Amino acid sequence: MFCFQCQETARGTGCTVNGVCGKKGDTANLQDLLIFNLKGIAVLEEKASANKPIDKATGLFILQSLFMTITNANFDNLRISKQIVEALKIKKALLEKVGNDGSIPEASTWFADESAFEAKAATIGVQAEANEDVRSLKELVTYGLKGIAAYADHAAVLGYEDDAIYTYAVKALATTTKNVGADVLVPLTLEGGATAVTTMALLDKANTETYGNPEITEVNIGVRGNPGILISGHDLADMAELLEQTEGSGVDVYTHSEMLPANYYPAFKKYKHFVGNYGNAWWKQDKEFETFNGPILMTTNCITPVKDSYKDRIYTTGMAGWPGVPHIANRAKGGKKDFSAIIAKAKTCKAPVQIEEGKIVGGFAHNQVMVLAGKVVDAVKSGAIKRFVVMAGCDGRHKERDYFTQVAEKLPNDTVILTAGCAKYRYNKLNLGDIGGIPRVLDAGQCNDSYSLAVIALKLKEVFGLDDINKLPLSFDIAWYEQKAVAVLLALLHLGVKNIRLGPTLPAFLSPNVAKVLVDTFGIRGVGISADEDIPKILVGE
Repeated sequence: MFCFQCQETARGTGCTVNGVCGKKGDTANLQDLLIFNLKGIAVLEEKASANKPIDKATGLFILQSLFMTITNANFDNLRISKQIVEALKIKKALLEKVGNDGSIPEASTWFADESAFEAKAATIGVQAEANEDVRSLKELVTYGLKGIAAYADHAAVLGYEDDAIYTYAVKALATTTKNVGADVLVPLTLEGGATAVTTMALLDKANTETYGNPEITEVNIGVRGNPGILISGHDLADMAELLEQTEGSGVDVYTHSEMLPANYYPAFKKYKHFVGNYGNAWWKQDKEFETFNGPILMTTNCITPVKDSYKDRIYTTGMAGWPGVPHIANRAKGGKKDFSAIIAKAKTCKAPVQIEEGKIVGGFAHNQVMVLAGKVVDAVKSGAIKRFVVMAGCDGRHKERDYFTQVAEKLPNDTVILTAGCAKYRYNKLNLGDIGGIPRVLDAGQCNDSYSLAVIALKLKEVFGLDDINKLPLSFDIAWYEQKAVAVLLALLHLGVKNIRLGPTLPAFLSPNVAKVLVDTFGIRGVGISADEDIPKILVGE
């Protein structure tokens, strides 16, 4: 195997035996083979849909399949193989439709049964592209698209789709099969940033029109005495259906990690058995799932190697998967998922062990912050707030991520931290106080709610009459881990944001030459060796 798509990749260069995430070599190779066949579908669909919209079913299949290959999403070889078989069926039907004029690449014409998967997978991975810089750009396009895919799937679950997203997905994947260079791939990458903005805006619309605008909310982090279900991941539709089906059952529901922002939505607050949040970021789940005692529902990515101590009470759904773990099937069209098995399991379990107590505050998405806009603007004009620091993104296991806690602790009291994503767990339980009633940590929500932070920044630019977002008293100190963070980064670049500090390390998939282009063009740089080194620069936007 060879995989370098996440921040924790081995030695900062690439995983070659097993993934740091727990992914085995055969699983990595099957994921490579799935992507290879998705590229083939894209080439054929581009021909089939010339001058007309991409077939929605095909576009969604491509995005859901890409979602399956995101870090910590699916480790189940059986389900990945079934997805490849389905891809081959789609590809075969498309090839029959468009015909083979001799220009179609191998990805579109390779067909075999499952017995040939392993041999083929070993020949078509990341390193099949020999040119380091071209490989870097193609992978940057692909990883950004994976992040877009995750967000587009969440929106599609709620009935919100956009042909432009499917069009870009097909174009991007098809282009990676061609002998092209930086002159084509750099603009394609930036187009990915524009598509990421479109996708996050679509998901924001889907979530808020379905469940209401997030509200400032105090979230309980303690427990009650009833048995409970812990829901993790990002899928709000799963959250809604689980709450509905557990009502009156005597089973409580708790969020974990990136599902924390579900507590901010008005539609979920009516449920008296919705207790609050249990635990912290995804990488602590091995200990927190043990102490929870009840069943866990993993709705999307962020699953880590499952321990025997809770293997009999963890379930996956959507594009997530783990070998030997029960998988709750997708809802039929117009229907709902059936969570009866996990509810029945919960009734046989003990109540959660309390691991902390108190409350944390969140719900500062763009609509809520706009309600406070006058107060915020006045605080800036008076000098009470001197700088906003965007510290969104992902958390991870590495000790170096203590850097982000230290930055939050050491920033002056006249700074406000804007956050989204699980990076917030590095500082959202610190007592950082407020500025005239405005909390110093404003949590917008999940990683996709980084869109809210962009909306807030653009609105502040308008309020202060500025012609450039980079003239705001605003700095970016972003933590990244996986491919959704790549999509968010590309979105920020599309919006014109410069001088982003990215850490704890720069992506391994950026070749030196590609990294130099990003540094020279956008001012992207890695974080320093300490918070003390970086804070003076952060405070002046460097």
